[in-house]
Amino acid sequence: MQPVLVMKFGGSSLADAARVERAARLAVRRRRQGHAVVVVVSARAGVTDGLIAEARAVTPRPAPREMDMLLTAGERLSSALFSITLNALGEPAISLTGSQAGIITDDQHTNARIIEVRPYRVRRALEEGKMVVVGGFQGVSFRKDVTTLGRGGSDTSAVALAAALEAVRCEIYSDVDGVYSADPRLVPEPRRIEEISYQEMQELAEAGAKVLHPQSVEFAKIAGTILYARATDDADGPGTVIRNLEGRIRPRVVGVASEERVVLLTSRTRAPADRLPLELMELSARHHLKTKQLSLHRSSNGEQVLSLIAPEKENYHLEAVLEEIGASLGDSLQVRRDCSAVSMVGAGITERYDILLEAARALEEEQILPLACHTSSFRISWILPRQRHEEAVRLLHERFIE
Repeated sequence: MQPVLVMKFGGSSLADAARVERAARLAVRRRRQGHAVVVVVSARAGVTDGLIAEARAVTPRPAPREMDMLLTAGERLSSALFSITLNALGEPAISLTGSQAGIITDDQHTNARIIEVRPYRVRRALEEGKMVVVGGFQGVSFRKDVTTLGRGGSDTSAVALAAALEAVRCEIYSDVDGVYSADPRLVPEPRRIEEISYQEMQELAEAGAKVLHPQSVEFAKIAGTILYARATDDADGPGTVIRNLEGRIRPRVVGVASEERVVLLTSRTRAPADRLPLELMELSARHHLKTKQLSLHRSSNGEQVLSLIAPEKENYHLEAVLEEIGASLGDSLQVRRDCSAVSMVGAGITERYDILLEAARALEEEQILPLACHTSSFRISWILPRQRHEEAVRLLHERFIE
């Protein structure tokens, strides 16, 4: 069998019949260059949001299992149309769902993690000389239920398949020609990053950058799969290469990412035996509330403070969960809905205090007052009032990158 190449196309690359054909012709070109080609597709732009809106019109708290059944329809539509197009171009092709492709997940509906890939049917189709088109974002749990991998999960499908098939590389196509130092809608002239490490890319993705899903980068790092992020309209352009750069880069700020709409939940209590902070964690886990960051501390006067940050876009049932948590915790719970998260990402970003101090001073000079700050080896994240979030992104990008 020829060396395997996995190509993933985002929703903007499949928005209409003409764009589907353009992407299909690119896949055919790669096949004729000597590759066994597996294509992974997202739902068309706007389809998933439309399905979510329809479910919420019925109930503010749709059942997670049924949401998975509903939302996977978008990727099945894309994979079938892509396969039909390939066959019309004279290349034998077959479309497969995530479960047919052997993507096995845990049973965490709407935010499942891949635990194993058994690509037997994909391999058989490739050996028969066919191109394979897989609906991304989806798999099947060990309970035999359809599951989804979280928003942007088609990237994870592609990288997991590339690892399982020992592909020579995995190409991620969208309407952007690589990974940029900031969102072009917020920063007028962000820089295209030519090369970025797995760790930096994963942190950027976790912080809100839209090019790749964080779990996909995690899979690539484990398997050593080199990723290429490119534009569908510039398929042979340089794009951005994501690979292992450990030990080869100095401390730096490589990008500024943001999530415009996050919720800050804070539980406070002074009673020594009070378990309200623990109850907030239990309620969040029970209702599958996806959180980005968590902090828990006890002050010298005995006050316990637990803070959770939940992204609005990744929690389909947020309103109902907040209502139930509020009813359980009462006055001990504070909910801030007017928040955004802005993050600076780079290798060794917290090795010295100078980057953190300069960022804090820059925000203070502009009277942008953070509600919270969290750090890791590769990220400094600020929780800010939403009305200042765009200003903060531009300010930090100008100070540390431009």
